[in-house]
Amino acid sequence: MMEAIKQVRGRAVVVPGDEIDTDRIVPARFLKAVTFDGLGEALFYDERFDEAGNPKDHPLNRPERRGARVMVVGAGFGSGSSREHAPQAIKRAGFKAIIGESFAEIFFGNAIQIGLVCVTLDPEDLGVLAGWVEAHPEGEVEVDLEAREVRFGGHVVPLAIREAAREALTSGRWDPLAELLEAMDGVKELDAARPGPGKRGGYRGPA
Repeated sequence: MMEAIKQVRGRAVVVPGDEIDTDRIVPARFLKAVTFDGLGEALFYDERFDEAGNPKDHPLNRPERRGARVMVVGAGFGSGSSREHAPQAIKRAGFKAIIGESFAEIFFGNAIQIGLVCVTLDPEDLGVLAGWVEAHPEGEVEVDLEAREVRFGGHVVPLAIREAAREALTSGRWDPLAELLEAMDGVKELDAARPGPGKRGGYRGPA
């Protein structure tokens, strides 16, 4: 069984803007990689660096935001093409959870399948959270899937997440490929224990 994800806690960073699409999250030229290893370095690359590779004034480049585990975003995050590289880059950059107003459907599904928590808040609560995070770079945000709450700086606000996704995360059943492989192991064990040709009680051939 995979790791059960019930809470995520850590420092946060706000990436402002609505309808941030997967092309902005991971530029197309980084999709040629054979594996997802090192993809975290490509996260928002064109918005973080100029053509010469010099860093721009982007939230993810600010020293006080290094090591953040929670990303705060706007509405329609992850829209555009359905590439799974986008949530992979976010997770491999060290993020464990994303809090936003809404997520693109395919992005949300791809994120949950790699254990990247995506929850939504009411726009007013999201605004309060974003403002608090900007003012408190060392403060921590806690996403509690069991209690269905986001907690920060004395605030407690209700979160929303599709129940099937919440159940998959909190029960450690969020990776369908791992589940399939686990099921295959069980099938092999059953098959090995099943009577067969030449086994006691099994088929012995024609009389």
